[in-house]
Amino acid sequence: MNEAVLVIEDEDKIARLLEIELEYEGYRVGKASSGTEGLEAYRSGSWDLILLDIMLPNMSGIEVLRRIRQQNVVIPVILLTAKDSVEDKVSGLDLGANDYVTKPFQIEELLARVRAALRLSRTAEVTAQSGSMPDVEWLSAAGLRLNEQTREVIRDGDMVELTPREYDLLTFLLKHQRQVLTREQILQAVWGYDYYGDTNVVDVYIRYVRKKIDHGRSPELIHTVRGVGYVLKEQI
Repeated sequence: MNEAVLVIEDEDKIARLLEIELEYEGYRVGKASSGTEGLEAYRSGSWDLILLDIMLPNMSGIEVLRRIRQQNVVIPVILLTAKDSVEDKVSGLDLGANDYVTKPFQIEELLARVRAALRLSRTAEVTAQSGSMPDVEWLSAAGLRLNEQTREVIRDGDMVELTPREYDLLTFLLKHQRQVLTREQILQAVWGYDYYGDTNVVDVYIRYVRKKIDHGRSPELIHTVRGVGYVLKEQI
């Protein structure tokens, strides 16, 4: 059966465009034009991905997202936003969105992100169904330790609380420690989609992770390589 996408969007032209393009790509599509209608459609249907506008009548997209995540932490959600602020995008991601697309968007970009989100979701589902969990040792650097099985992060003996996205970012850096990584490489690995020109979100999350694992500690582990990207290493 083809994968099902729920489009929650109050602008008729955008909703219709998304419906046409998604159906052309082979997806089954449902539509809702308000927050309350979207939440009801989510609860009454079976969906593989949700495209969710932030600015909706009756109930904001952020509130819809919050309620969905109370019931389902797995289904991919991509936010559609007219807000171009990096902080607004990061706020949505922290609330549980898997990705965002800023209006006006190129339909090819949105479809690529839909494919990427569904691909990651399928991979996670296969792993969960297999019930297999490989033996994973602690990833470590200086006084930092991360366990992929338990998702524990410890710095100098103290537990560090990270959001899921921060955890994924730190895991990627640790697996490639002493290797200089470009923002584009990080975006592809951690967010799961190709580079389309906006890598500022990487800088924002690097700042968040640094504050939690490096602030007030020695040695600092995450370093900026000017003009290139970032590297995790004990000294630079």
